[in-house]
Formats: sequence, structure tokens, C-alpha cells
Amino acid sequence: MPTCWLVSEDDCHKPVHLPHHHVLTLGRGPETRIKDQKCSRRQVELRADCNKGLISVKQLGTNPTSVDNVVVGKGNQVTLKPGQRLHMVNQLYPYTVSFSEDTSSPTSAREGSKSNKRPLQRDEGEKESPARKVAVSSHREREADDPPLAEKAKPASAEVEPSFSAGHWNQGLKVSMQDPKLQVYKDEKVVVIKDKYPKARHHWLVLPWESIPSLKALRLKHCDLLKHMQHVGGSMVQQCPDGQKLRFRLGYHAIPSMSHVHLHVISQDFDSPCLKNKKHWNSFTTDYFIESEDVIAMLERDGKVAVKDGTSELLKLPLRCHVCHKEQATIPKLKDHLKTHLTS
Repeated sequence: MPTCWLVSEDDCHKPVHLPHHHVLTLGRGPETRIKDQKCSRRQVELRADCNKGLISVKQLGTNPTSVDNVVVGKGNQVTLKPGQRLHMVNQLYPYTVSFSEDTSSPTSAREGSKSNKRPLQRDEGEKESPARKVAVSSHREREADDPPLAEKAKPASAEVEPSFSAGHWNQGLKVSMQDPKLQVYKDEKVVVIKDKYPKARHHWLVLPWESIPSLKALRLKHCDLLKHMQHVGGSMVQQCPDGQKLRFRLGYHAIPSMSHVHLHVISQDFDSPCLKNKKHWNSFTTDYFIESEDVIAMLERDGKVAVKDGTSELLKLPLRCHVCHKEQATIPKLKDHLKTHLTS
């Protein structure tokens, strides 16, 4: 019979074993390392059915638990399946579920779960297996006298982790970076794709071919790669028709929801129907968004990237205009307000 594990998307702690048909209560405490007072010590009740490959989730706490952005509701019960994401409380502290045949130890189960969840971090000297080459296809409108970056690209060997499960939601970038329809540039080190759900008029992601699961996996040896990613992102801005008219920022989410390091290149108009909620807004306009230059400087200074405690709380801050800092009550009102800056 498979064994079930609840896996922290933030890598805050080891996976939690959920025995078959055993009721387990989780919330704020040492097991999850959640210190948020809005999360009850008895926030959720979990019951795994290892034969069916699912978990029953019952919300016990007052503040909302959600599965794939759908609030469970106090006293209500929903089903969590592989590929779905559980937020413990207030759209924070994300978890996924993994079923594994390996019952030898929590450590081996964690590694097994990561084969479905995200690429395993490799040793310093170990190389990854080369995967198929991908074709280049550019779908951006460019000025006639400015040759597309894609035309300058060299054939690239996409060195990607072969063990991930393409169907898992947080592995979406691994799939998208291989899609010629999304690619706008590539070279031997990186590929640039359009964000599928852009939060502004212009929103690209710069991804390395090297498999790097998160900011936490970055080391001093990656500085040159990150500088190259920043250079490519800057080139995207320079070749953008609105590059002189709009302001852009290049940076990383402190705690990204998607596996595989990716640099956001995003215009600051935030004029997009895909920008729908406070979490979207605050992830790009607060310190949750770390400038590319700051990440590189941190790596050069400390040899690693550190994310401050409580960073996830930034997603709950009030909606404030990033230009004049006036607070807005709702996303629609915020968007109306932003138009005054675009026309001024």
C-alpha cells in the first residue's frame, strides 16, 4: 500500500506522514513551524486514504483554509488530491500531497515526493542529464530595425531534471520552458518565456536550463548565471516597444509558488486581467519581490540567499499604489486608480 506524505511547499519542515485512515490534526506549532497567530493550533483535520490516493481535509480553525484557492469553511470537509495545493490559513503556508511506495524512512519519502514535486538539488560536481533540444519561436512584436533576440540565439541543449512529473501543477515552468510557442529567446544558459498569466502588459520569465529548484538552492557559483539572466532580462526591456515609455522591474519572488528559479521581467503598469487579488499585487509591489541586483549582491556577500522570517505576511498587507502609496479598498478601485498614473 502506498504511504502518504504532506509536503511543505516552502520547505519549512520535513514531510508529515499521514497513515492510512488515521486522523491527524495540524496547525500552528513545532511540527509545521507555523507561528502565525491567525492559524489555530488545531487548524485542520486530515485523513488519508492511501488506496484511493486522496486526503480528506476538514477545517477546524476560524480563519480560512483553502484547497486550490477554494475556501473550505469551518466545519466543512473537502478532498485534497495529488496536484492540488492546500493553504493552511489565509492563502499562506502551501502544502501538496504525495503518495510513495517507499516506506523506509521520512527522508527517503521526502526525496520520493520531490520527484513529483520539484527537481532534487544535486551535488556541486554532479551534472544533469541532457534532454531534447527545443526549437526557437518568437511571438513578440519588435521594431523593424531591432533584430529579435531569438534570431541571435544559439542552439541549446536543455539540461533538465528527468525525474519530475510533468502533470504536477508546480512543475508547470518545466513544461512551459520547453514549449516553442511560449519561448521568445534562448541561448546556451537560459530561455525566456511569456508568463502564461501576465500581471502587466509585459511580463516575461527568464529561466536557466540548469535545474535550480528555488532561491534557497542558489550558491556563489551561480552568480555569473544570475548576472546573465539579468542581462537577458534587460535586453528584453530594451527591445520592447514600450521599453522607453513604461518602467520595468527585474526580480524574484521570495517564496515562489512554482518550482525552478525564474527571474520576472515585468512592466509597472500592472494593466492585466490576470491581476485579480491582493496576493498577486503584494507579491510584486512589496519586499516580497526581491530585485535581481539584490539577489546577486546577497550571493556574492553571503554565498546564499536568505529570506526573512515573516516574508509571507507581506502578501496580506493593504492594497497600496506602488507610485503614490495611496491605499485602495479593492482591486477594481486600485486598477482604476492606476489608470490615472498611466495617463498623467
